[in-house]
Amino acid sequence: MNLTHLILREITHRKLSFALSVLAVAVASLSIVGADLLVRRDAEVTRRIMAEKQAETEAAIAQKLQQVAAAGADLEDAIRKQMKGLGFNVLILPAEQDAAELHLHGSLSATMPENYAQRLADSKIMTINHLLPTVLQRIRWPEQELDIILYGARGEVPLMHRDMKKPVLDVVRPGQMVVGYSIHKKLGLTVGQPIMFLGREFTVSQLHPERGSSDDVTVWIDLGQAQEILGLQNLVHAILALECECAGDRIAQIREEISGILPGTQVIERYSQALARAEARSKAKQVAEASLASEQQASEQALARELTSRTRLQRSHEQMAQFLLPLILVLAAAAVGLLAYVNVRHRREEIGILRALGLRTRQVLVVFLGKAVLSGMLGGIIGVVTGMVLGEFAGPLFDQTETAIQAGVTGSILASPEFWVTLLATPVLAVMLATLSSWVAAAMAASQDAAVVLQGE
Repeated sequence: MNLTHLILREITHRKLSFALSVLAVAVASLSIVGADLLVRRDAEVTRRIMAEKQAETEAAIAQKLQQVAAAGADLEDAIRKQMKGLGFNVLILPAEQDAAELHLHGSLSATMPENYAQRLADSKIMTINHLLPTVLQRIRWPEQELDIILYGARGEVPLMHRDMKKPVLDVVRPGQMVVGYSIHKKLGLTVGQPIMFLGREFTVSQLHPERGSSDDVTVWIDLGQAQEILGLQNLVHAILALECECAGDRIAQIREEISGILPGTQVIERYSQALARAEARSKAKQVAEASLASEQQASEQALARELTSRTRLQRSHEQMAQFLLPLILVLAAAAVGLLAYVNVRHRREEIGILRALGLRTRQVLVVFLGKAVLSGMLGGIIGVVTGMVLGEFAGPLFDQTETAIQAGVTGSILASPEFWVTLLATPVLAVMLATLSSWVAAAMAASQDAAVVLQGE
């Protein structure tokens, strides 16, 4: 007798029992694939979300860095404007100049060549900027019977190897005069008013507000005209400059660098101005860095919260799978085994007739186990296909993540070799489940004695 024919006849004779066995195995297979797909979906969606959030964070930080840089530049410019009143913080003087004369009388007497400023500009010096050659001397203003400080200045000497900076001190043009607070208040001067100074006519171009320093008794005019008045053609008393970065400990480096370029000079730092400028810029930098650090910390915390939320969801799904999957497998195995047992009980007479016709024990076992193998194969394939379909459409029901992130997740998972191991192994496991579950019933059928069955015992 053909065993394949007997297996097919057995299936067609008990269609409902076979269909129920296939259904039980399909549910078990669907559970295996579905649980694995669900866990992998969670991991893939988490990876996509974190990658998207990370990209958004990096873009936000990059934008913030640009904003901080722009704000820093604006702040630097604003601070520079606010610091104009402080003036220059580095004085380059002749070596023989007594600094006490400047501090006590607000005046200088020793001179040096005016072209020293150009020599510094051409030297590619890096520790200072904004070079301003000046003459500074206390004199008598005979027309007004006042003692004043005469300040002669030209435009700043540009450092061509550095980015051009906006001048710290506005240029005083020839024939114009800038007057300190105490002087213009006492004389009642107004902008645009002509006035005689040492036999020369000047026009008042600007009136300074009160500064509480020697500036209040100072008159500013063009350097060339001041040199003519004082008889100092091509000579200057000092070269004023600004420390780069305004760090207080830079003065030693400045002195070393300038002494190598201009021997016979000395460098004096106006400490209060340098300190105020350094503190202001340091504060601006701290504010910008604190803002950026706060932004980065907030972004990191948001990423951490998102990762925690996703991890919690993954664990929830994993725990659900760990609880339900074994239960479903046990129930499916029990269902297949019960259906096989009932089938054997109802087919005792038929089995006896087959045995009487010469069907051996091994052949009876093969018939019933062959039926189980077919139900396992068919159920496994149906379960895998159904699990894939349900995973694609039902997956988002377990995870309310954006549709754009959910799209194509299953396709990405299918590209994983590990998931293909699950897909290929599931039908094999389904066959093993159906076979082992039907083994007892098949063994009972194979062990029945034909004579005893036919006698009705």
